Amino acid sequence: MKKMMNRLNRKDGFTLAELLIVVAIIAVLVAVSIPIFTSRLEKAREATDLANLRAAYAAGVADYLGNNYTTDQPAKYYNVQTGMLESSTSKALKGTAADGGTAPTAIGEGFTYNATTPYADKAIKVTIKADGKVELAAE
Repeated sequence: MKKMMNRLNRKDGFTLAELLIVVAIIAVLVAVSIPIFTSRLEKAREATDLANLRAAYAAGVADYLGNNYTTDQPAKYYNVQTGMLESSTSKALKGTAADGGTAPTAIGEGFTYNATTPYADKAIKVTIKADGKVELAAE
């Protein structure tokens, strides 16, 4: 009976100092991981914008080749969800707001994407010229 009482009275557990050390270690790990996570998130947004611009350029080239235009066409807007060119910006999906990034990347003829260019909440404007050139702009 005495053994059982000793077992019940014994207080096993962590001390306050041990708990504070564990909490401090977790806080340091979180503080280190947040900047890494946000930089990766920004790179993912930049890659999404770049992929959308490349797809818009490809859609413009496909539209030119499919319709064999002989005159400059009015501007159209790329819809990311459907992969089609639309006549108004209301159906076009806006950019993901990449701000910062790497060196400029060439997309097609005469267009360069630079992540520092303001692209937040802008639609991809595609203009098809009579000579087959496709011009892209963020609008």
